[in-house]
Amino acid sequence: MNSTVPDAPARNPRSYDTQQALMRSVEHIAAQKGLENISIREILTAAKQKNESALQYHFKNLSGLLTAVRIDRAREIDEARKLQIEKLTQTSASLSLRQICEIMVMPPFRLAKASPSFRNYIKAFSHEMAYMNESSRKKFFRQRMGHSRDALLGLLKAAIPHLDEQLFDIRIQHALKLTSTAMSSHAQMPGAFRGKSTEIFIQTLIDSLEGLLSAPVSTATQSALRK
Repeated sequence: MNSTVPDAPARNPRSYDTQQALMRSVEHIAAQKGLENISIREILTAAKQKNESALQYHFKNLSGLLTAVRIDRAREIDEARKLQIEKLTQTSASLSLRQICEIMVMPPFRLAKASPSFRNYIKAFSHEMAYMNESSRKKFFRQRMGHSRDALLGLLKAAIPHLDEQLFDIRIQHALKLTSTAMSSHAQMPGAFRGKSTEIFIQTLIDSLEGLLSAPVSTATQSALRK
């Protein structure tokens, strides 16, 4: 299965700088006003671009710019997640479910703690997965999680063998929705991703994911599946 994140924009230094300015500007504006309330003129002004041709040249339109932001940040998360998986699997033959849940959420969390622009991205975009339909959420997970996706899924399947393929898929979708909703909600708070409350937030989120994924299959669920 090809699970790679799409290729990055061309790295010509001047073009790259313009692309980055436009992407970071739309993140900042969307974090303040919401994705539905941004305008191309505001983006160009914030990115210090004189006319709309810069956006059209690099991204074609606003939709293309927003897609580029999603791909750019997905790649950043994917690289951080790959490093975390490599580090943990080098020191241990098997990982606990909690460690695997940490792999799910800690890469974007750490990036948000370290970077104001990444915090803007989380604030503006992280809620999207929660509102996707199931088909769109699966497509997002398949296309945007990149090289780390298959490794993460393999670790999860080994850690929760009591779930068959159908229930595994359902639980993963719930986990993704929970994570995106929680991150989005936390990002709206004053002082998000800083201080003691943030550490409590991320540890309880990991607790919740571990509980969600490890919970036994109830007789009620088994009965619903048979209908």
